[in-house]
Amino acid sequence: MTVEPEGEDIRKATKWISSERFHNPGARLATLIEQASVRFDLSPKDAEFLTRFFLKKNDTGNP
Repeated sequence: MTVEPEGEDIRKATKWISSERFHNPGARLATLIEQASVRFDLSPKDAEFLTRFFLKKNDTGNP
């Protein structure tokens, strides 16, 4: 089961960050989340969600 974020902007941000990490594996997650927050006009709560989401994704061994 996957966790689907609420809201179209956060879904777009999640996809964008995933794509950026695929094309640039050396990119810092914090930097990508900051860029996504500006690009998709996300709230601090949304940025926290993204941080937890991607850290948990890394802990489970998923790319």
